[in-house]
Amino acid sequence: MIDSLIFLLLMTLGGVLITVSVHLIPVGGAPAAMAQATGVGTGTTQLAAGAGMTGLLVAVSVHALSGSTLLSIFLGGIGSAIMIAVVMLVSNIGYIYGVGIPPASGKAVRDPITKDRQDIYVSKGTEGHGIPTAAFFSGILGGLIGGAGGSLIYSLIYDGLLNSQTGFQLTFFAATTISIILSISIFFVNAVIASYNIGGTIEGFYDPKFKKVPKAVLVSGIMTCICGAMALYIVLCLGGSA
Repeated sequence: MIDSLIFLLLMTLGGVLITVSVHLIPVGGAPAAMAQATGVGTGTTQLAAGAGMTGLLVAVSVHALSGSTLLSIFLGGIGSAIMIAVVMLVSNIGYIYGVGIPPASGKAVRDPITKDRQDIYVSKGTEGHGIPTAAFFSGILGGLIGGAGGSLIYSLIYDGLLNSQTGFQLTFFAATTISIILSISIFFVNAVIASYNIGGTIEGFYDPKFKKVPKAVLVSGIMTCICGAMALYIVLCLGGSA
């Protein structure tokens, strides 16, 4: 009973981390693709899911090779952060050398990190363009947190499936496959919750929309707990012990 409760609490924590991370990643959607808003020119769910799956692949590999849950969670977060960093860097290269615009935000007169003035570089009729320094670092932090959250969920399910106390033993491949499917599903649930809470574009921790995080955390906690209970049921039915 105590182990199951810890399982649910840690699963909920992982989901909350994912939801918070999505609010930290600068996403501009279609406006950003047309250089009319800051951030990466794609949707919040797609970008978060891409980073999450990258982190999961790293976590799966590390967990299989080392057997260390903590190491897989840490490196899973690092993997997601690197993925987000590369995407933002390539986006900035396209904005700067392709479109010919400097990264600048219209939501802050000065960059919160460098303190450099931005408003004079924002093109008329836009909310900014590119990915400024503060947004870039916010995205890296978001990838780190989200990757760690997704890797935590994967590790919990995987360890539960292999820790069999009945006579039913899952192979490594079967346990890994089931864990990946369940963890990605829960990742998408939380990414969508964050996406609806954001309602469009966001630049990161300094964006006014970031203040809406507590609402998303509440909903994420409830939904992830429900998803965690379902995952726990699957784990127990397949012969594991959470």
